[in-house]
Amino acid sequence: MHLEHLFDWTAEFRTPTTVGRGPLGQRIVADILGGSFSGPRLSGKVLPSGADWALIDADGNGRLDVRIVLETDDGAFIYVSYRARMVMNDKLQAVLFEQRGASEFGDTYWISQLEFETGDERYAWLNNLMAAGEGRLAPNSVTYRVYAIEAN
Repeated sequence: MHLEHLFDWTAEFRTPTTVGRGPLGQRIVADILGGSFSGPRLSGKVLPSGADWALIDADGNGRLDVRIVLETDDGAFIYVSYRARMVMNDKLQAVLFEQRGASEFGDTYWISQLEFETGDERYAWLNNLMAAGEGRLAPNSVTYRVYAIEAN
């Protein structure tokens, strides 16, 4: 198997709401305000239609549950859902909680598994595609580099 770059997407989000520490950890919700995506096979905008529901456990590990809607430059709509795992190191905590600095790809373990859904025949190939991504964070924005997982 090999990875093929599918697209990068960047979205701005509302300052996260910290729900507080519950029995599973610290719950954080960040509403997606919109953004853009671009890659070799598709590009367009991230609609203001989703959110990132994050749970930070006692060990500093983050579990993300995210849903967004993409609109391609040629008018197709693509629903994206993914889960991600991340290690909340000092750099990510400073960006998220203090709105200070920015992370880069590879600064910490931050891997996502994405699924796509669309009714547009031009992009039906996405419906059965497995994809993985890596993330980086800046104050009130997030960027993911997304790869299609292809069989040899």
